[in-house]
Amino acid sequence: MTASTADAIDAAERTAAPDGGTIDPSEIAKFERMAAEWWDPLGKFKPLHKFNPVRLAYIRDMACAHFGRDPQSASPLNGLRLLDVGCGGGLVAEPMRRLGASVVGIDASDLNIGVAATHAEESRLDIDYRAASVEALVDAGEPAFDIVLNLEAVEHVADVDLFLGASARLVKPGGMMIVATINRTFRAFAIAKVGAEYVLGWLPKGTHDPRKFVTPNEIEAALTPEGMAVTARAGVAYSPLSDAWRVVDDLGINYMVVAAKAAER
Repeated sequence: MTASTADAIDAAERTAAPDGGTIDPSEIAKFERMAAEWWDPLGKFKPLHKFNPVRLAYIRDMACAHFGRDPQSASPLNGLRLLDVGCGGGLVAEPMRRLGASVVGIDASDLNIGVAATHAEESRLDIDYRAASVEALVDAGEPAFDIVLNLEAVEHVADVDLFLGASARLVKPGGMMIVATINRTFRAFAIAKVGAEYVLGWLPKGTHDPRKFVTPNEIEAALTPEGMAVTARAGVAYSPLSDAWRVVDDLGINYMVVAAKAAER
């Protein structure tokens, strides 16, 4: 695949779910096959465990900057209601709860929700886990959230625009959303797909479909009609020397986007 080929793969080529919603059953099946390993730092989710510290720090710092909180305080997110979309086994939901947020975690997989709920109970954390989609929450009239997180989820859904639009409708006026995903570039295909799955073996083969990678501009285009404005973008890169991930300016592979919704006047 050439760079121009990778860039030419657009949203029109992505397959929609049979019911026209955001859930892609084949993607759910992938993660259900690995569900028992969510909390094993040496298992199939080892890359997420390695990635977690940098994204958790970024979420904390962006949220504190947005809401005027001290990131070094014991519970900087105290009093804020947070939605973790595609929460999996709870690798982000639990730290967010420890930072003080009231957390709702949703996932399309009952199996993932079971793992997350069990681990939270064992950790004595009160987290509201639900097997649900974002559009189901919108249709049910779910009260909006101060913070909505879409982390490594958007590249696994059937309809990106519907997914992000529904997610945006779950953000309160004055609230914020953070999206973390993989860019649709040749470098991302070479490193996040071929390198991670076939060369280094960091991820099981077939974890990602490069046709579902999403560009930062596509994220922004889906959020803007819902009254959200992008306020920050950052790349995330792995350093072999330190064996750690770090925030960088390069958005060419893994990246995060922060968007805010205007407060009511």
